[in-house]
Amino acid sequence: MTTTRETSTPAFLAGDEYSIPTYRVLSQDGRLIEGAEAPQLERAKARRIYQAMLATRVMDERMMAAQRQGRLSFYMQCTGEEAAVVGATAALDDADMIMAQYREQGALVYRGFSFDEFMNQLFGNELDYGKGRQMPVHYGSRKLHYMTISSPLGTQIPQATGYAYGQKLAGEGLCTLVFFGEGAASEGDFHAALNMAAVHEAPVIFFCRNNGYAISTPTVEQFAADGVAPRALGYRMHVIRIDGNDILAVYRATEQARRIAVEHNKPVLIEAMTYRLAAHSSSDDPSGYRSKKEEEAWREKDPILRMKRWMAERDWWTDDEEQSLQEELRREVLETMKRAEKRPPPALGTLVTDVYADVTPALQRQLDALEAHIRRYPDAYPKGAQSLDPSVNGGADATADQGGA
Repeated sequence: MTTTRETSTPAFLAGDEYSIPTYRVLSQDGRLIEGAEAPQLERAKARRIYQAMLATRVMDERMMAAQRQGRLSFYMQCTGEEAAVVGATAALDDADMIMAQYREQGALVYRGFSFDEFMNQLFGNELDYGKGRQMPVHYGSRKLHYMTISSPLGTQIPQATGYAYGQKLAGEGLCTLVFFGEGAASEGDFHAALNMAAVHEAPVIFFCRNNGYAISTPTVEQFAADGVAPRALGYRMHVIRIDGNDILAVYRATEQARRIAVEHNKPVLIEAMTYRLAAHSSSDDPSGYRSKKEEEAWREKDPILRMKRWMAERDWWTDDEEQSLQEELRREVLETMKRAEKRPPPALGTLVTDVYADVTPALQRQLDALEAHIRRYPDAYPKGAQSLDPSVNGGADATADQGGA
């Protein structure tokens, strides 16, 4: 039983006493700040991180342009938050589970998700692991330990606690990292997840990307306390606030958080202070709630530019490599997009796969009715989708080893 301190004087605490500092390693010019210690990051891994960040930025730019051209229905960018996402992922074991919100495509890029796989999901074609059932940017990959994204805000946070508790019971030395924004931290699911993780000592890292806005709502209108980080204290949880645009700070903090989670079965909360340089989504216009001056100030803190300067200082990256890689990435994104656009949609028979082990009589009746309807009105449906055989057009078995978790 916890010992309770007592006092005979009514002393109220308002929380003003708590102000959590922001951990930072790199200055914007790419040099270590005075007194800072860089993590042990080898050249090869640093280059892999940077290339993943750059690939994410290029893909985001190309796909947002495709959405504006009417080639894609919807898109969400990671722009400005690449260091937070890729840096945290790089500090994990590749077998650790990642549960994302919807702006963490950089994690998949780092783990090896191909542009083809991205495009198949975005266009919902026959090779999409989700068989066209999800909105664009709702990726998932079983082989890369990346749980399929769901649209409802914050649902992945308690799910991460439960999954991590299962990892603890399995005893394989793995953990779960869950990404979410500061807006999602206002959901009740956030508090339920942190309390459960603390009580049951689950090896989970709660990674909050505090990018300043919950769509259009600024942080000043979201909470009165000192951000999200102090909430961990109410659950007796380890916590750190970091500069989310500083790749070295993100990497080192997450590396140490993983050690706490895995070696001591303790949850950790990380609040990464960053900024969403792009709109919330392709449906959003940020000019209605923030100024160009504010955006430009944050562009000066671009995480990709900061890491590039740090690598150049160490002779790990050159301008020629930068230009060559950007050209290659743009070409590859455009080529894979064109291929994905031409692929037919999933066979309609896949509507009933992955629901039950065996198709139930009720589902079979619905499928039979659908088949009769399509035969009656064939011109109303895409020709590539008219086959009701799930094995046609890259059905369930074709993607079983690759698909979303």
